[in-house]
Amino acid sequence: MNRNMASAAQSAASNASSDRLPRGKLLALAMAGFICILTETLPAGLLPQISDGLGISEALAGQLISLYALGSTLAAIPLVTATRGWRRRPLLLTCLLVFLVFNTITSLSSNYILTLAARFIAGMSGGVVWGITAGYARRMVPESLRGRALALAMTGAPLGLLLGVPIGTFIGGFVGWRLVFGIISLLSLLLIVWVSKGVPDFPGQAAEKRLPLRKVFILPGVRSVLFVVLFWVLGHSVLYTYIAPFLAQAGLSGRVDLILLLFGITSVVGIWMVGMLIDRWLRLLVLFSLAGFAVASVLLGIGSDQPVIIYFSVALWGLTYGGAGTLLQTAVADAAGDNADVAQSMLVTGWNLAIGGGGIVGGILLEILGISNFPWVLLLLLLLSLLITGRAKEHGFRIIKR
Repeated sequence: MNRNMASAAQSAASNASSDRLPRGKLLALAMAGFICILTETLPAGLLPQISDGLGISEALAGQLISLYALGSTLAAIPLVTATRGWRRRPLLLTCLLVFLVFNTITSLSSNYILTLAARFIAGMSGGVVWGITAGYARRMVPESLRGRALALAMTGAPLGLLLGVPIGTFIGGFVGWRLVFGIISLLSLLLIVWVSKGVPDFPGQAAEKRLPLRKVFILPGVRSVLFVVLFWVLGHSVLYTYIAPFLAQAGLSGRVDLILLLFGITSVVGIWMVGMLIDRWLRLLVLFSLAGFAVASVLLGIGSDQPVIIYFSVALWGLTYGGAGTLLQTAVADAAGDNADVAQSMLVTGWNLAIGGGGIVGGILLEILGISNFPWVLLLLLLLSLLITGRAKEHGFRIIKR
């Protein structure tokens, strides 16, 4: 009797623990994403200092961001595919070591070409980190918690933009840009220790389960998710890239920083909301997010000269776009199954292409249609995304996941 009671108590304790997120382990992955975003975007706030330090123009200094993005875009698919047989923790540690080494080189280099090369290689490492994070987080928890685990692991990216870049820029104004990159290297070193001691290891994918790249792409549901990534992120990037001239219509040129802060805060709230519900309502959350973003675009279109409408619309935009990464990564991982890491690398590449395309497409639209028509172009892209999501019921975007 006592044995049975003890066994039942042990089983109950085991079930209770399985219902809890391993927050410390998932936060280590979030910290890796934080370092990725900080490494990529920090130069934007330090261009004048970098320009003076390397003796180049600010336009050339801006290429430090471009080279990182290029490395991430070009490397994600081939490197994630090539390393899918590696054990997960050694692969993550290798990526963190690359950040440590090449951020240190960036902080010490006085040669522009060497600095660009360091940025490109750091970007390659970032592409791998983004490609493996979703699969890594999902393997730490039971199936019923995978969405919440991924949401927590992905908080590093928005927090990097919301807090890391402004704080890094502020610190750089006092101690110089080189020391800021040195601080990122120190964070990488601390995270290497954290991952080594506190993050579980998992085997890579068995050779017999590795599908060729083409077959992963044509798995049911994968292409639907990737098309939604392209349209949704492209629409966001077009408006986000040219937010300053858009806000000028309402006389808000001096409030760009405040409005972007509002967007960042509501994005974090959006991630939290998605994380709470994603394990049951993936498809409905995607539909709701796209529809809410579409409503925000309509409001921006009809109230582009009304500050109150713009503030409300930007808050709605952040709330409905903040969880996009978690939703889409979960959807593509569900669709790809054992080949989730390769599918994630495709998503990373598509995401980066959409971000880069936002600047190009937005520039063309600015010349042809004018800034006031941006919300209507955004609405068209969101309606296409809604159509794809609405038709993809069986794979990728499911009505109730668990």
